[in-house]
Parts: sequence; structure tokens; C-alpha cells
Amino acid sequence: MSNKTLEAVHGILCANEDSLFRYFAWPSVERLPDGRLAAVASGFRFAHVCPFGKVVMCTSADEGLTWSAPAIVMDTPLDDRDAGLTVFQKNSVFLTSFNNTRAFQRSAAEHMWDQKLNAKQMAFINAYLDLVTDEQEVKYLGSTYRISRDGGTTWGEIRHIGITAPHGPARTPDGGLLYVGRRHIAKGPESWDILAMASQDGEHWEELGTIPPIPDDEHGKLFPVEPHCIVLPDGKIIVHIRVQRGEPFAFAIYQSVSTDSGRSFSVPVRLCDHGSPPHLYRHSSGVLISTYGYRTTGFGQRVMLSYDNGESWDTDFIIRDDGVDFDLGYPATIERKDGSLLTVYYQKPAQGQPCQIMYSIWQLPRK
Repeated sequence: MSNKTLEAVHGILCANEDSLFRYFAWPSVERLPDGRLAAVASGFRFAHVCPFGKVVMCTSADEGLTWSAPAIVMDTPLDDRDAGLTVFQKNSVFLTSFNNTRAFQRSAAEHMWDQKLNAKQMAFINAYLDLVTDEQEVKYLGSTYRISRDGGTTWGEIRHIGITAPHGPARTPDGGLLYVGRRHIAKGPESWDILAMASQDGEHWEELGTIPPIPDDEHGKLFPVEPHCIVLPDGKIIVHIRVQRGEPFAFAIYQSVSTDSGRSFSVPVRLCDHGSPPHLYRHSSGVLISTYGYRTTGFGQRVMLSYDNGESWDTDFIIRDDGVDFDLGYPATIERKDGSLLTVYYQKPAQGQPCQIMYSIWQLPRK
């Protein structure tokens, strides 16, 4: 065992093994106002790319040891990918997702690198997409969100916002929201901008600053795609960003910082050469935690730690490295009441099986 391999207990959080619709991915985790843990994900899918995705929520009343069955909390006629969850103000919960055009779904389902669908499966997907109308695509396409004003029991209308990020926004020290995301390109020209937006009520948003472009490296052009941010008690904003080159799986994590409430950001700097996308969390001890998927040899879930508010990071602590392939990751972490950590993510339990939502319970390493 490497001295960077963390002792962890692993479990299955969400699965649907007795169905064709058994692919779950891209989760987030949060503590609801009533004290329960909640995990959200895109679920009841046919495959990595298909039109059947729905955002589901599972809850736990025992700090993540057991979980409720998945309940659907967002379901548009489109593919509803990713799921972010943020508690803000006194009793409000912010739920995020995004989706793609019918044309993209058809093309990606047939040609996506990680899935080999047969003719019957593609016919099934295309028949469903034939039923989705132009009016429905216009109405629902984009980066979506819903708000619960009663702690996650009931949900308001589906709304749209111009940016997207897998785990959604961060809560600010005053109880508001700071959302750092990539401009959603579904309804406009392609953009690689990473933008910050702020809101107190989740409905009215102010556009703040944009993260500077990342200089190309010796291997070519770099593309920032999936950020996550955290706001420290002193107001410092730290953003970790999934950055990739044109070819698949050339992932890295970069960091950008703002000290003026998101009006401006530093030029992103590289933290590690593998891993994506990141999720940031602050432990009650003050340690900053950034969890990320590891989609190369040693497939699994990893974490980097900072003991100096993001000035430096110790990378590649291993939560688990038993993944069967690169279709995994998007971990998110939260502190349990005893100070241990719960990380949720997606991964295949074995070769040939569909992705499930899993969890690991672990402790911060002794420094």
C-alpha cells in the first residue's frame, strides 16, 4: 500500500440493476437543512450518452451508511446530465443540471468513445428523440436549475442560466450563491469562457468576472471545461478547473483565485497532470479538499489537500484505484458529523457492468 493510499470503506449508494435503465453518473452531495445527507446524480440512463437521463436524489439519515431509493427531481424531455446541489440562505436548496440538442444526442450516442450500442439500441434512442418536438427542445435546452424553498421537499419551476458546472454553485459566507461555470454553448456560439455569477435568492443573477485564458502548453491548445469553486470565510475564492487538450483523456487540474469577490481572477496555474473534474470542500479543521476522478492507469478516485488556504497542494492521495476503465469520477465530498469524509462518485463495480453511484468514507491523513 502506498503511503498516499487512504484507508476507506466503500459502498453502493444508488443502482438499478434489474432494468435496462441502469446507468448512473455525475453526482454531488450536500447536507440538507434538516441534517440529512442528500446525493444527486443523473440516473435511469441507458448509457453514457442517451436521451433518457433524469436527475435523481437519494437521502441518508445515518451519515451515509444507508440511502433511500432514487427519487426523480428533474426530468425534461432532453438528456439531463450532471447534478449539482447547494444549500443556501436558511432553508433553500439549489439543484443544477444541463442537457444537449437532439442532434448532438443522436450523433454522440452512435459515435461516443465509451459505448458500443447495437442497431436495436440506436433505433430505440432515435425513436424516442423523434417524439421530442421542436418546441420542447427550445423550451428545455440549456443549463437548467430548480430551487426548493422548503429544504429539498418540493421544487419550483425549471429555470435557465447561462453557465454550467458539474457540481453547481458554492454557498457564500453570507448565505448567497457564487456560480463559476463554463458558458453553456447549446443556444449560441461556442465559448471556452469560465465566468463567475452571484445571487442572493437564486433567481436574480449578477455577472462578475471571467477567468483569464489558459496559455497553451508544449503539446498544444488547452480547453477549460468543468470548474468548481469555494468561497473561504475571509472571502477568498478558489476555483479548480478541469483542463484538457483536444485528444481524449489528456486531463489536468488548474487553479485560479479571486480576492475581490469574483470581479477578477488570476491566470490559472497547473496543480496536477492527471485528474478531472474537481470538487472543492473545506473541512471543519480548515483543511481544503479537492477530490477528482483519475482516468488513467490506476483508475479511480483521488484527492489533493491544502493546509494553507490553497497556496499549496499535496496531490494524488488515493481513495480507491480499482476502477475497471476510464468511465468514472466526478467525485464530491462532504464532512460527516464525526469529522470523517464521505465522497460520492460514479464507477463500474466490475467489467461489463453499468456505472453506479458509489461512496467512500475516509479520514484526513495525519500530517
